[in-house]
Amino acid sequence: MALAIPVTAYVLDLSLRSPDSYVRVVGFLDNMLVRVAIIILVWALTHHFLAGIRHLLSGIDIGSELSVARRSAWFVNLCAALVALLAVSVLL
Repeated sequence: MALAIPVTAYVLDLSLRSPDSYVRVVGFLDNMLVRVAIIILVWALTHHFLAGIRHLLSGIDIGSELSVARRSAWFVNLCAALVALLAVSVLL
């Protein structure tokens, strides 16, 4: 995820430079491997975000019981998977 930040910033900068560079970026994003990488990145960012919220809540004793913690872990995993599936439906 950390390596994706400079790449994303560069691609955004490149797309805003000129119409020709925008066409190059669109051509780059049409590659199936790039789309799969974007889907994996969307899943990773969503999971990281939701797990971070879960961790912050457990730090203030919300959801610290074992049964609630397991449910919230499943919730994080399922929501991240749903967002990734949504990204699949949009990108592929």
